[in-house]
Amino acid sequence: MWYVIEGYDGEQVLEARKGARGEHLARLQSLLAQGRLLLAGPCPAIDAEDPGEAGFSGSVVIAEFPDLESARAWAQADPYVAAGVYARLEVRPFRKVLP
Repeated sequence: MWYVIEGYDGEQVLEARKGARGEHLARLQSLLAQGRLLLAGPCPAIDAEDPGEAGFSGSVVIAEFPDLESARAWAQADPYVAAGVYARLEVRPFRKVLP
């Protein structure tokens, strides 16, 4: 089943985000290689493709996991969690309809 994982950035975490980005992306690449990643990306804090120093308000990942607990465990193990980037995580089942 698909799950949507939303990580919400804390305050003043842009440098921590930059520092953990490589490890974060490596985990996403692993999901992609396994055919389990539908989409992933950050949410700019302002209405701009490149928010610069404004940073990001969080990230969204939609990926396939065997169950909700597996999705939650994967999300909790994210380098952004370890680096203190995410102040909050939400994991919910997702049903793809379109396209």
